[in-house]
Amino acid sequence: MDELKYNCLIVDDEPIAIRVIKNHLAEFKNLHLAGECSNAIEAIEMLSKTKIDLIFLDIQMPQITGVEFLKNLNQQPKVIFTTAYRDYAIEAFELDVVDYLLKPISLVRFSKAINRFYQRMNDSPQRMIQPETSPAIPDHIFLKVDKKLHRVLLSDMLFAESFGDYLHVYTEKEKFTVKERISHLEDQLPRPQFLRVHRGYLVALSKITALLPGLIEIGKHKIPIGRNYKAEVDRVIK
Repeated sequence: MDELKYNCLIVDDEPIAIRVIKNHLAEFKNLHLAGECSNAIEAIEMLSKTKIDLIFLDIQMPQITGVEFLKNLNQQPKVIFTTAYRDYAIEAFELDVVDYLLKPISLVRFSKAINRFYQRMNDSPQRMIQPETSPAIPDHIFLKVDKKLHRVLLSDMLFAESFGDYLHVYTEKEKFTVKERISHLEDQLPRPQFLRVHRGYLVALSKITALLPGLIEIGKHKIPIGRNYKAEVDRVIK
């Protein structure tokens, strides 16, 4: 029996972003790339000719934004937004998109979005399709500090603190300051082990020593729990 395949369309005006998504798609044997478009006008023409099940849709594009494009579709395929901007997340989910991926997109985070798509398509858990080469859970990450890459074991990490475009990453022995967004670091870290507890803080669950009203303690460090993150923190930790 032939395996079910889903037709996918990439709509993005950035060649690098298209290449990343194509490389990730190649890991999923049940996803077929039916085409790629650099703007919404091309996408409309493509949709008139080909049945598309899933669109990877950029938001900031010339002439018509991804949000405007989606709002004006009569029959909507499933959509995963792929963007460098966090600002549209609320509006995107009001449009009932499958997921909202922030660039640069890791294979691990991409895989989560694909499994959400499978669930929307009514695949049972037994039929959930993993990448042909399932990404192994990493035991380390590399942090770039002054042109030097430092190998940091995840088991040594305590938490990360955001300062604009920079991060302080605290480990058992030292602190690294790197130019990186906290959302990018979050995508690199395995979800069961690390949790975003505030827009500016991400913690290692195994390193939490105490939970106080509105605060998490990791050793001598006190980390605030953001109002928008409290429900998830309560669900995971308590």
